[in-house]
Amino acid sequence: MQQPKRYLITAALPYANGLKHIGHLAGAYLPADIYVRYLKSQQRDVVFVCGSDEHGTAIPIQATKEGTTAQAIIDKYHPLVEQNFRDLGIQFDIYHRTSAPIHHETARDFFTQLNNAGHLTTQTSEQFFDEKAQTFLADRYIKGTCPNCQFTGAYGDQCEKCGKSVSPEELINPVSTLSGEPPVKKMTQHWYLPLDRHEDFLRKWILEEHANDWRASVVGQCKSWIDGGLQPRAVTRDLDWGVALPENVEGGKGKVLYVWFDAPIGYISATKQWAIDNGKDWKPYWEDKETRLIHFIGKDNIVFHCIIFPVMLQLHGNILPDNVPANEFLNLEGDKMSTSRNWKLDMEDYINDFIKAPGGNEIMADVMRYYLTQIAPETKDSEFTWKGFQVANYSELVAILGNFVNRSLVLMHKLCKGKVPPLHPDQLTDADREMLAAFDATRKTVEEHLEQFKFRDALFQIIAFDRSGNQLLQKKEPWIFA
Repeated sequence: MQQPKRYLITAALPYANGLKHIGHLAGAYLPADIYVRYLKSQQRDVVFVCGSDEHGTAIPIQATKEGTTAQAIIDKYHPLVEQNFRDLGIQFDIYHRTSAPIHHETARDFFTQLNNAGHLTTQTSEQFFDEKAQTFLADRYIKGTCPNCQFTGAYGDQCEKCGKSVSPEELINPVSTLSGEPPVKKMTQHWYLPLDRHEDFLRKWILEEHANDWRASVVGQCKSWIDGGLQPRAVTRDLDWGVALPENVEGGKGKVLYVWFDAPIGYISATKQWAIDNGKDWKPYWEDKETRLIHFIGKDNIVFHCIIFPVMLQLHGNILPDNVPANEFLNLEGDKMSTSRNWKLDMEDYINDFIKAPGGNEIMADVMRYYLTQIAPETKDSEFTWKGFQVANYSELVAILGNFVNRSLVLMHKLCKGKVPPLHPDQLTDADREMLAAFDATRKTVEEHLEQFKFRDALFQIIAFDRSGNQLLQKKEPWIFA
């Protein structure tokens, strides 16, 4: 494949409603950072964008829990999460915010262009309304008894006790979490993206053009969605927190863009802000077909980045993602990580305990990065265990890679005054020649793995080479002459 003129790399925008755990790190941000570091080492034109997703019901819900405002929540968690990423070596070119004015402007313009071109439709439907609070209710603002397990505190989208997805209509004795009163049904109009119009495009683009270069799990999930029949999806909601619809849109007062619609546009607004900050032109990164767009996400975001956002991009005249290397989930000590059940290892906790605590060391960021790469959930769910973390650190990172590098540098200083000596082919043994050939082969194979987003395989290849290097040193015993 011909090398692209430039690269735009995105990592899923994390909600600014709380701290993020190592499952998030392993799922999207670490693999993206590894890939970007590789591209930059090759002197390629690459921009790495990310930022906080600061809209949707998750933010005001967290604000209610903490007894504060939505604005205070995003202002609290945005810098915390950004610093956590920085402490663990994630090097974004920009870490933006969807609350920024440039994002609101970009998202509204995006909606306006699609709406004016007739790519959106409107539908009127009944939705739950709190008469006392005088507001329509998102599913998460409705509580009741779960029809599956009879738990009395189930939300209108999911029961946190049994884990089953439910709808507000299915809840027994539903009440508004805002007023405690039973909600009523009320008619409201919303704008929709008619995904059903684009099934042929998606089937050809994903199931034919990318059947062999995308991960099987990604293609499989997309096929399931497409084969099941795509339906129009609402792009607006009745909320007071989010990107407000343009004032000239009839019937748009009191409505905001649905968070799934405005959040991916955050990649574009982040690129715009990066371009402003660096005196660049943002348009080639989103409009030039010689740009390679890569989305790094977890598997729970596949439908948004592989089906919905590409339809939006195509209608808007932007380039489409060239690949979406979504990862599976990282479990913790035999159980799925869960923020609601507090079964997780937050990046913040690891940083405080291993990097910033008395006796801590910045190198522990690399230890975590190494282990998460070794167990990366690239093709199936994987498992983080503290025993595995220790073994990876002491038996591989220290005993193999660290030992090989340390021995080589120490001997070079002792035997060669700190300089790599000239290579004399006539002085090489067969073992030396094999090692040089292995080095060239390893470099080539590692690059191939990185180009294909196989970061675990790339790491294993490097460790295998380091193991051979240690064996060669042990055989030659150059320290005898030191």
